[in-house]
Amino acid sequence: MLELAVFLCGAVVMVLELTGSRVLAPFLGTSIVVWTSLIGVVLGALSLGYWWGGRLADRRPEPKLLSRLILLAAVTTLFMAASKGLLLTFLLHKSSLGVSDMPLNMAGATLAATLILFGPASVLLGMVSPFAVRLRMESASSSGRTAGNLYALSTLGSIVGTFAAGFWLTATLGTTNIILCMAGVLVLASACVHRGDALGKLGALALIVAVAGTLSLYDARLQSAVGLFDLDTSYQRVLVFSTQSVVSGRETRVLATGPEGVQSAMFPDEPQALAVPYTRFYRLAGHFRPDLRRMLMLGGGGYSFPKYVLSQPHEFGGQPSLDVVEIDPGITAIAGEHFGWPGHPDVRVHHDDARRFLARAQGSQPYQVALMDVFTSHYSVPFHLATQETVRGLSQALDADGVVLVNCISAATGPRSRFYRALLATYKSVFPRVESFLVGNRDDPADFQNIMLVAFKSPAAPLFTSPDAELQAMLDARYEPGPPHPGDPPVLTDDFAPVDHYLLSL
Repeated sequence: MLELAVFLCGAVVMVLELTGSRVLAPFLGTSIVVWTSLIGVVLGALSLGYWWGGRLADRRPEPKLLSRLILLAAVTTLFMAASKGLLLTFLLHKSSLGVSDMPLNMAGATLAATLILFGPASVLLGMVSPFAVRLRMESASSSGRTAGNLYALSTLGSIVGTFAAGFWLTATLGTTNIILCMAGVLVLASACVHRGDALGKLGALALIVAVAGTLSLYDARLQSAVGLFDLDTSYQRVLVFSTQSVVSGRETRVLATGPEGVQSAMFPDEPQALAVPYTRFYRLAGHFRPDLRRMLMLGGGGYSFPKYVLSQPHEFGGQPSLDVVEIDPGITAIAGEHFGWPGHPDVRVHHDDARRFLARAQGSQPYQVALMDVFTSHYSVPFHLATQETVRGLSQALDADGVVLVNCISAATGPRSRFYRALLATYKSVFPRVESFLVGNRDDPADFQNIMLVAFKSPAAPLFTSPDAELQAMLDARYEPGPPHPGDPPVLTDDFAPVDHYLLSL
């Protein structure tokens, strides 16, 4: 039974580490900084556990002690489930400059979160393998085989935990339920090592049930009070909730996959309207290509713009056909359930990676317009969709006068403008003409905001006037970035695209 305990503890380590990305995502994003902190802290904690467990096992090679260490790991895992919301909310505010008197940068906040939430359990789980080796050691002549067998079992458990978490658990049970289940698995592993301390093990199980019931009741109250839904898909953790628009004061249902802003929104009393300001700039597609027949949209989100196109076909050349590429089927399901996405025969949804779709689309009927909105949050950008290779794929998918509209989250000038300047240089390396429009603060280009890049495959000057007052206001938001200078970041490529660092101003 000791071998089973080693296997289970190895599995729990990897399940918790992979689930950790879902725990942190709504508060700290899913950038490379988050993954670096998570992996580094877990590895460091395991190393400490190996060292400490080996020393402790030499002094007290007792199954009862190892059983209690694993039971303590179950309790610290339970603490993770119970405290993650409060701790991460606190750290989110601490990492927002101007909100707190003692702000942390994103790297500091992520390190603090991973140390507090995942450090204790990882240290205790790291103690298991060396302790088990000491308990199974019979003679020096077989010590190598004993250690190899047990560490192989632990690693095999980690492999099973990795595949289980990545392919099944995260999309089936949800983040909190996974953590609670892992606490229960550790209680079972503790019992496998030593059958005594029945009262303590039953108490731990009762505590798990109590925490699970409390958190379930709390979630139910949040759903009824503010319409909050905490959802997990195969690709990400998604929060859907109701709030009040800061700009209009209207009730708004939003979809968020990361901190600092929302990825999609809808007015419940007007589902077809464009509730997020930057999405209204996609209306420029019909202005720049009034002969629009085929449109490509990379990134579906809440399907706000496809709904708008269906409700206002006269703005887009009649009733254009629209291909939407959304990698996550779960997002499409959420859009149907919470954001009024009805589906339509003129809108074809492709659940695929945008880069792979572009590669497969070569040689097919060209598009007149492509819309790029694949940025999952302010701090988490799929780097491979911002590179020169992707931009070339977009260009090849368009006709001779094709237009690309790209949502960029950055500042236009100053130290926080590196992502915008890199993306602008990347599109200019492929398209002969690229224009910029400031969506948020038109009077302050140094302000962190949405910027709409519009790339033209034709070098001819586009029309910057419109009889439509709203469109004209958008055209008037045109920004002239000026000529490049030596300090500008280089063109983004598959080989070098540090977009996370640009956005985090590291």
